Amino acid sequence: MVFLQRPGGQSQFWPSLRTALPRTSPLRQLCDTVAASPAGDYSLSGLAAMASLSPRHLTRLFREELGTTPARYVELIRFDTAKDLLDAGHSVTDTALRSGYGSTETLRHAFIQHLGVSPRAYQQRFRSAIRN
Repeated sequence: MVFLQRPGGQSQFWPSLRTALPRTSPLRQLCDTVAASPAGDYSLSGLAAMASLSPRHLTRLFREELGTTPARYVELIRFDTAKDLLDAGHSVTDTALRSGYGSTETLRHAFIQHLGVSPRAYQQRFRSAIRN
C-alpha cells in the first residue's frame, strides 16, 4: 500500500487501490463504463443487462475476479472520483453530482465512512498540503 504523505500533524489519507482488470470481456467493459461515467444509474439489474448476464452470474464474476460485489465496486469508483474532483478544486456540490452521489449529504456520509472526515475537511487538508 502506498501512502499519500501529509505534513506534520495532519491526518494521513491513502488512495484506494485500483483493482486489476477483469479477465472476462463483459466484466472488463462494464468496469470501463462505470469508471468513465461514475454518475450513471448502476443498479444490479441494470449492470447485468448492460453486460448481458444474469444478476447472479454478474455478482459471481465480480466476486471471483475483483473480490467484491458490483455495488461495492461502483461505490469505490464513485469515491475515488469524488476524491479526484475535490483534489482538483471542485466544489462539494459539483463533486457530489459528478461522482454519482447525487447529494452533498450522501457524499458527506461516504467520506465520513471511508476517511472519518467530511469532504470539505478532506479538501482543506489536501489544499494546505499543496501550499506547504
